[in-house]
Amino acid sequence: MSLIRRKPQRRVAIIGAGLSLFMRRALDTGKELSYYAASQALDAAGVRRKDIQAVVMATAPDAFDGVHMKGEWLLDGAGGVGKPYLRAYVGGGSGVFSIISGWMMVASGLFDLVLVVAEEKMSSCQPHPQGAFLTIFDHIIERPLGPNLLWIFSLEQQRYMAAYGIQNEDIALVSVKNKHNALAHPAAQVAAQLTVKDVLDSEVVAWPVHRLMVSPISDGAAAVVLASEHVAQRLTDHPIWIQGVGWCLDTSYWGNRDLAYPRYVEQAARMAYEMAGITEPRRQIHVAEPYDPFAYKELHHLEGLQLADRGKAPDDLAGGRFDRGGELPTCPSGGLMGVGNPIAAAGLMKICELFWQLRGEAGARQVPGNPERGLAQAWGDLMQVGTVAVLGVR
Repeated sequence: MSLIRRKPQRRVAIIGAGLSLFMRRALDTGKELSYYAASQALDAAGVRRKDIQAVVMATAPDAFDGVHMKGEWLLDGAGGVGKPYLRAYVGGGSGVFSIISGWMMVASGLFDLVLVVAEEKMSSCQPHPQGAFLTIFDHIIERPLGPNLLWIFSLEQQRYMAAYGIQNEDIALVSVKNKHNALAHPAAQVAAQLTVKDVLDSEVVAWPVHRLMVSPISDGAAAVVLASEHVAQRLTDHPIWIQGVGWCLDTSYWGNRDLAYPRYVEQAARMAYEMAGITEPRRQIHVAEPYDPFAYKELHHLEGLQLADRGKAPDDLAGGRFDRGGELPTCPSGGLMGVGNPIAAAGLMKICELFWQLRGEAGARQVPGNPERGLAQAWGDLMQVGTVAVLGVR
């Protein structure tokens, strides 16, 4: 018998969201980007900074902003001075993990109002963000190979394609869809109207990955305000509830895994689904924002999320299932491929998008049919971190 007496967790809602422009070489500092997003979220929630009881900050490698102890450096811009403050950091998974961290703070009963901010200023990393990634691999087994993310992900894409007989034309459709969706997003960095031929005519960066299959170097920030149930119901008539969260860390040795399937995403998704009471995700999830830093990863992750059969997500994409007006609208925001990819802020951008979609406030990006439940997922560190959040209107 367990000696731990479990208390019922409190319900947690998102009551406001904010987003800076996503761009490259923003003149604004990381602090200023954080301030812009946090101010919008506070205004949308109808609260002031003094009402906030704790702050969660998500930001990835310190090298990207060119400072040491970046969480502390961003503290005042994120509104965290004089308050309990936590930095959430699991690489690219940080944006969704930040909402999980904030959810824990409120669900546990410690706080009633928590501000979650995510920021990245990748253009500050000199000469290139890939330089930071060269240092993260095992120094005996992997680093002597001189790995960078581009060629590791090209290996993964090649394995995914070979395992299921997928063609590069199938992968290119993700870029076409997401960059088109981003044309309706006011914060988008690389929105475009493209064809599959345009994508495959772009430069090959590491076969089979082409330039237009890769998300850009970006600067940007996102923020949300979380509230306990009784506070949320006092402040808004349209709270969006965090129904389930999940996370999983697989082995950090990417050479030890079958790269054709992201089992870390599946485990994180199953945890979130169980918490949210979801037994049929393909029927019960109405809009999805999977993590898409490379075009193939959207398809890869949709399969891990149990929203498509293994190796069949490309067929669903080609058939229109993932279009904004399809059966399961996927990355209606434009995703990282279209809006941009400031590492930690990218995942929280997806949470913001679901907040607006579920409230019917996404404007030209709004998916039809009044969606009632959405899913956001992010992925990071050494290709082994999965973070998932399920949001709903009830």
